[in-house]
This record gives sequence, structure tokens and C-alpha cells, in this order.
Amino acid sequence: MKLGVLSDIHGNRVALRAVLADMPAVDMLVCAGDVVGYNPWHADCVDAMRGVGEADGYPDEEVPTVMGNHDRAVAGTTPFAFNGMAKAGVEHATEQLDDDQLDWLSALPDETHVCDDRVKLVHGHPDDPDHYTYPDEFGPDLLGEEDVLVMGHTHRQYHERYEDGVVMNPGSVGQPRDGDHRAAYAVLDLETLSVDEHRVGYDTDAVIHAVSDAGLPREIGFRLTQGR
Repeated sequence: MKLGVLSDIHGNRVALRAVLADMPAVDMLVCAGDVVGYNPWHADCVDAMRGVGEADGYPDEEVPTVMGNHDRAVAGTTPFAFNGMAKAGVEHATEQLDDDQLDWLSALPDETHVCDDRVKLVHGHPDDPDHYTYPDEFGPDLLGEEDVLVMGHTHRQYHERYEDGVVMNPGSVGQPRDGDHRAAYAVLDLETLSVDEHRVGYDTDAVIHAVSDAGLPREIGFRLTQGR
């Protein structure tokens, strides 16, 4: 069984569509959180993960998704300290989403298991959803009973395979921060416990213009050209 693994879409419809078009055939999609925030297409990205998006190539069923810190802030379930760009994105998403979309965000869990509990999804860390677990913190001690632990939050693509399983971060679809501006995702093969990391280019200029048109801080768009 093959899983398409997404994380940190952050309202970037252009990047999400590029990723879904580039992705090889998989049996299901999963998402490690932060569907909204920063970029201006929060509603479109939420509907894509809800399985009700209307664009060609979007999932036709709900994608197992955990709650990221931006999702939580928009849903209003807990406060979170943000910088100016992040705060602007949260406020924009809160204004844009309708009640059904906000209810979906509010109901997202901090963790979930798929594939007969072989794969565990969290956003930041198994013990703290807001902790940034960078690659130098990866280790077999992060694994529980699952074969694969999927994390997001850092926007940095990385994975390690250990005797007891795999720890991975697919990177960010909508705002990579590892020096590569291309949208990131991964494909997990559960039969072999192998991870293929993918990057795909997309029209960052279109996002820059949309960010400006939405009245969001210009830096949100420009940083996409540098992967930071």
C-alpha cells in the first residue's frame, strides 16, 4: 500500500494543485496538519482535504488530517503566539472560512492512526503538537507501536529508517523552509517501509500576486521564492 503524505499546505492552492498533479498513483492521502494560514486560499485547501473540493485532481474523499497550530488558531480552540505574517494569515483565514469549514478544522485531532494503526500522524511531536521536531531530533525513541511516524510543522523534508520503523516529515506543500522553494511531499510504501521524497515547481509569481491582492504582508509571497 502506498500513501501520499502531505503537510503544511498553508492555504497555498497553487502549490497543492501542483503536488497533486505531480504525485504518482497512491492508495490514499494523509496530511500532517496546517491546512490553513499564510497564503490566501484557505477555503479551497480545507475543502480539498475535506474531500469536497471541485478542482480537477482533488481528493474525492476526506483526507485523514491532524490539527496544526495554525488550524487550531483559526478554529479558535486555543491561543497561539504568532509573528506578523502568521497572525495576518490566521485573521484572513478566520474571515474567509464558512461555518462548515471552521467546524471541520475544530474537529481535527492532535493525532490519528491509519492503515490498521501502522501509521501515526502528528503535527509537531508525539508528546507536544506545537514542538518543532527538526531532523537532528529524529530517532527511534519517537516511535511507539506504529511502524511509521509522520510529523510536520518544521517545513523541512526529511526521513530516517530505523530497526523499529520510519520517522518522517514530508516537508511543506505551501511554504518550504529548507532552502528549496519547490513544493514538497512524500510517498510512503508500507510494504517496503520506504519513503520517496518529491519536490515540484509551481507558479510562485501567481501566489505573490494573490498575496498582494488579498492585502496580506508581501513577505509571505516573496519568501516562497527562496524556500525560507
